[in-house]
Amino acid sequence: MLIGTLATPKLLSSPHKERARYVSRIVGEGIDHVFVADHVSFHVGTGMDGLINAATLTALHPSLKVCVGVYLLALRHPVVVSRQLATLAESAPGQLILGVGVGGEDRNEIAMCGVDPATRGRRTDECLAVLTGLFSGEPMDFDGEFFSFKRAWIKPHPQPQIPIVIGGRADASLARAARYGDGWLGIWSTATRYAEVIKQVDTQASAHLRPTPHMHGIQIWAGIDKNRDHARARLSKAMQNFYQVPFERFEKYSPFGTAAEVAEYLAPYRDAGCRLFNIMPVAESEEAGIAAVAEIKQRLQ
Repeated sequence: MLIGTLATPKLLSSPHKERARYVSRIVGEGIDHVFVADHVSFHVGTGMDGLINAATLTALHPSLKVCVGVYLLALRHPVVVSRQLATLAESAPGQLILGVGVGGEDRNEIAMCGVDPATRGRRTDECLAVLTGLFSGEPMDFDGEFFSFKRAWIKPHPQPQIPIVIGGRADASLARAARYGDGWLGIWSTATRYAEVIKQVDTQASAHLRPTPHMHGIQIWAGIDKNRDHARARLSKAMQNFYQVPFERFEKYSPFGTAAEVAEYLAPYRDAGCRLFNIMPVAESEEAGIAAVAEIKQRLQ
């Protein structure tokens, strides 16, 4: 089971020495990984390139894993991304987990990149077919709806293979996880629904004659404070500012309280088969968030 914390602004934009100390603290606390988002221009222009941040973070510590959750693969050409991933795997073998999603919270972000938002699911499927094909290390021809090429070849291919987890709640996303993923990366899901979806994805993977996915995960915001009211207020403000919608839309999926209370909330997901927890702690400080995630890990294990 891997339990990770969000890569905060301090970790991503502080001077190099301070970032290195911050990473050492995360690893020293026993946290397995950090995770980063990926946006070109989200709502009011915010964003970050998930793979560039992953490369920077893995270079800061030889054992730190980084999960990109989730990468907007449909906005890029899959052959180029395959080379980027192979290059990152050479410098940081075994340190990357690639989450892939279709986006959609801000459809203009997709349109401004020259992609019709209505096609983002189909484009993502084609991109994943190309990635998984090129990860074999053999030459590949491809002729699809969006991409067509002859003899694309990526050497050396990633070794060990880069795990791919597929995000999304729609049936198409679950089918995508079953066909291409090493797991499903859930969000906005109750524990009961989460258990049902894992069974659905595993059954569909078996129908594709694929191994049972082993890295199902969940991405979850959590408000951390000894005072539950303070935890809720802080979490509500952070989520409303980011998503531009009322917190009540997310409240039943977003635990708040002490680290012990958050761990108790997450335990049913663990029992259902979740093996990758991406926790976005909202606490009084970034240091308090790290300590809380470390305590949640200890309690879940």
